[in-house]
Amino acid sequence: MYYEIYIDSLLLLNFVMNLYCLELVNIILLRTATRRRVYIGAALGACLYLLPFLIPGVGWIKVAILFPTSAAMMIIAVFGPCHIKAFWQVAKLLLAVTFLFGGSLLCLLRFMPGEILRRSLLGIMGLGSLVFMEVSRMIRRRTQSHLCKVELIGKGARIMVNALMDTGNSLIEPVSGKPVCILEKSVFEGLWRTGSPEGFRVIPYHSVGKKRGILYGYLVPEIKINHNGLIKSCKNIYIGIVEGEIAQSGGYCMILNPMIYAGERDHSEQGQSKKPKLEV
Repeated sequence: MYYEIYIDSLLLLNFVMNLYCLELVNIILLRTATRRRVYIGAALGACLYLLPFLIPGVGWIKVAILFPTSAAMMIIAVFGPCHIKAFWQVAKLLLAVTFLFGGSLLCLLRFMPGEILRRSLLGIMGLGSLVFMEVSRMIRRRTQSHLCKVELIGKGARIMVNALMDTGNSLIEPVSGKPVCILEKSVFEGLWRTGSPEGFRVIPYHSVGKKRGILYGYLVPEIKINHNGLIKSCKNIYIGIVEGEIAQSGGYCMILNPMIYAGERDHSEQGQSKKPKLEV
């Protein structure tokens, strides 16, 4: 028995499905990987998927060797885990997401009316996008906040702190519109052994129980977010300084703005050429 396979359709379909699964894992891992790396990993996985069809040999042996290898190479290309424990964690997440995503898609395809649409490339990718949006919404709902390690890099000093990624923090610097993270003053002062902090800003805010307030903010050259062994580096991040302790329990001293995870460009200062405008 012979089957007619269209390489371009198979390549495109696998690229899109890999893209969905890798992006879901990336959401769970607080967007540790950039979108460019996710696209590269999806393309790499799609190309490796074709190898069992091109290499002669016993089918199940090729599948048993090449498919796990392609998954491992995708993980390394996208997330670049720094140790084996982190690699296995990402591998388990990718396996779980693939089963969840693939099972949901197959269920929809089985009960979907219209044989032509069910078997068409556009129909499968369209249903996949619907499944992706629903699963990503469920994941975001279940990951409202996370504790992680953050390395703050200042002038002549590096400080490691516990931080909370809080979806309720939507604070932005008013001139450039960049996201602002919150840090205790006592920790921030330890970052500047030489010189003084740069990029001073007055940042208005409002919170529960206080309609209006003012934070003093500064530009920190770089922060590195370590979430279960996966590291995301963000440069030129605005930090709002608060007096006293952020958490009464002392479990963390910094609150991250979730918008810094979505940003893939270097958080450099873009408001320098604009005329400062601030209404308080």
